[in-house]
Amino acid sequence: METISTAQTKNQNSILPKIKKNVSTLERIAMITSGGYLLYKGLSQENKSVTKIGSGGAMLLRGISGYCPVYDAVDHLKNDKSSNVNIRVNSFIEKPINEVYNFWRDFENLPKFMTHLESVRPLSYTTSKWTAKGPAGIGKLSWKAEIIKDEKDRLISWNSLPDSLIKNAGKVVFRPSGNGTEIIVTISYHAPLGVAGESAAKLLNPYFEKLVREDLINFKTYLESL
Repeated sequence: METISTAQTKNQNSILPKIKKNVSTLERIAMITSGGYLLYKGLSQENKSVTKIGSGGAMLLRGISGYCPVYDAVDHLKNDKSSNVNIRVNSFIEKPINEVYNFWRDFENLPKFMTHLESVRPLSYTTSKWTAKGPAGIGKLSWKAEIIKDEKDRLISWNSLPDSLIKNAGKVVFRPSGNGTEIIVTISYHAPLGVAGESAAKLLNPYFEKLVREDLINFKTYLESL
């Protein structure tokens, strides 16, 4: 009986389904970041948000395990078209417009005030490779972008290349204002997780907008100190 029991156990173990991973590394990083933020917001509010706590916990689990059962059940949702998520902020810099424009146009300067960027390396006059730090300093995310419009002292706009993991676009408008310069920054990104990812991105929009605003404050402080 003991021999039969051992054999049965081995057979049962051999047919137990293994948990497969159907979430990419990029998505796992996004899920861990998004889930942690939502969980924190849900728990830190005076009136605890069950929705945020539940969503944050589920996203954390998905990111850590690398498996999403929804993808198996409704995989076609990932291919549905979803709209971009947009962020628009502005700031005033007490520097002449040509100086502000020239500093931003040299993309290698961006990591000096954008804390989430590790580097921006020019590949040509119009293309560059961007590398961002992963959440909590874990991992890196890289993509290539090209300048699609460049009007000296007026505007710079760029777009990620088609093969980039992170679909995004950006535009900076420069306007003279007294003895200084007003800059208007617009960033548009496409959630990498289809419809579900778009919903999560919209929930996190205030967080990303805060990040961009802090970058602009850093930019203002850095440039005005030169």
